[in-house]
Formats: sequence, structure tokens, C-alpha cells
Amino acid sequence: MTEQQALALMGEAGALLYGHFRLSSGLHSQRYLQCAVALQHPAIAEQLGGALAAKWSMEGHPPPDLVVSPALGGLIIGHEVGRGLGVRACFTERVEGDMTLRRGFYIEPGEGVLLVEDVITTGRSTQETATAVRQAGGIPLGVACIANRSGKPHLEDLPLLSLVQLDIPTFEPSACPLCAAGEEVIKPGSRPVPS
Repeated sequence: MTEQQALALMGEAGALLYGHFRLSSGLHSQRYLQCAVALQHPAIAEQLGGALAAKWSMEGHPPPDLVVSPALGGLIIGHEVGRGLGVRACFTERVEGDMTLRRGFYIEPGEGVLLVEDVITTGRSTQETATAVRQAGGIPLGVACIANRSGKPHLEDLPLLSLVQLDIPTFEPSACPLCAAGEEVIKPGSRPVPS
């Protein structure tokens, strides 16, 4: 799947939004990719997950023993990447502020883990998931996501691959041209804005 094909799928599903958005980082942006809007369609989720799995394999990365994603954003795409790779797909969730494996999920010592997320911006949730994987005895092999907004080819020491590279400018609220124009700001996504 090419970047143009992935963007077309997301666009047709109504997942690429235009407006004035407050991101989880507290920064503001004129565009927002709401992957959940696209991933609500099983056929699209399967296509995107299969494409990520194929890209991971085609680029010569080691085959993972399982996929682990941070909930909530990475849950569906992680499942579909796991399907594409023929491995288990688990997820972490926050317990008292820390990403944790729960619900009977396990990682055998030494298992290789592909971390999967929908969108990487700062990579905070994925880095916290990598910590949980290491604490459980797993070995993070890399990160795969639908869209990379970070502009980086790595997340810490892990290779980062994506279907789409998004270069969307962000602004501090005090320097946001949309705020200066008086446009209403919307907070999409699932994580609260830091206070």
C-alpha cells in the first residue's frame, strides 16, 4: 500500500479532519487524523493492518512473537497487524497512571515484540508500552503505526515505520494563528490535555 493509497482510505472514511484542534501534548494544529473513524470499518482496519504487517516483513525486520499496543488508539490496528503477521496481539492500559499488561496477557521472557500504534506524535504512550514490555521480559523490536507525525525515523532506540508521514505544523497556544483569529478549539482524541 502506498502512502497515497493509505491517505485516500483515511480521507474517504472521513478520518482526516480540518479545523482547530488541541492535541494531547497541549499544542494546537489545523489538521487532525482521527484513525478511529477509519478503523471502525473492519475492511479498512484489515487493509491498513495487513499493509503494516507486510511493510514490517518486507523491510527485513525480525519477525515478532507478538504485537503489543497501547490502549485505546493502538488496539484495533494492533489486532490487525497481529493478524497479518500471524501472531498474538495484546494491549497495555493505564493502571494508576502507568501502562500495564492486564486481562491475563503475558509475555514470555525473551519474546520479540512489535509495538503498534495508530498515530505517533510525541510517542509517549508507545514509549510507556515499551517499558511495560521490557518489565514483562519482552524485547521491543520496533514500532509500526498508521501515521508518523513525529518526523523521526526512530522512537528512542527502536526503528519506526509507518504507512503515512504527516508533516502538520503545530503551535503553542500563545502563538497559534487560529486562536489569534478567534476560532473555537476542539479537543479530539482520548488522552486529556496536561494541566
